[in-house]
Amino acid sequence: MTPGSDGRHPPLPPALPSFEHVRRTWNESLGVYSARILPGEYYVTKSEEAVATTLGSCIAACIRDSVSGVGGMNHFMLPATDGNTSESWKAAGLGASTRYGNFAMEHLINSILRTGGRRENLEAKIFGGGRIIAKMTDVGARNIQFVRDYLRAERVRVVAEDVGDIHPRMVVYFPATGDAKVKRLRSLHNNLIAIKESSYINKVIDKPVSGDIELF
Repeated sequence: MTPGSDGRHPPLPPALPSFEHVRRTWNESLGVYSARILPGEYYVTKSEEAVATTLGSCIAACIRDSVSGVGGMNHFMLPATDGNTSESWKAAGLGASTRYGNFAMEHLINSILRTGGRRENLEAKIFGGGRIIAKMTDVGARNIQFVRDYLRAERVRVVAEDVGDIHPRMVVYFPATGDAKVKRLRSLHNNLIAIKESSYINKVIDKPVSGDIELF
């Protein structure tokens, strides 16, 4: 049965090409369909739906065309593939996974532009970069510096952010309106997210390259 075909919810909006694989479900409390993304993933939409993720040291950049409303979110763990410096993305080539910030940012912005967004209308909100992995305390800070430098270099204005500190975060973004909801998770969730991120970052390193904020 197609989501929404039972009459209880609106029909599921069609996904843009190359995003059909992203799982989307009806969120009863928000009253919209929501796409859930994991580390190394991104999602772009021109429909009135949400994009959600959970962050620890990772960063999510939420970018949209403020006029047309097309936009999306990415989720990355490491700043860049070459030296992990804020300048290294400039010399990087295409083809690497979006698990790295330089490619995650490039793919997200390019997808928005291909879907009708205009560079001069782009605005961003950034989230994450929490210090939750004790043995890698600088990962979140490097991610924050990277995404700020990248957006400044690309002349994308940052209209809001909730970054740093020691909290993991649950983030829900609405590209059509630019609204974002952020929930700072308690320490109970810290260990689980830290374990997942530690496992994820080890896989990344070992694997070769191929509106306002509302706290709720």
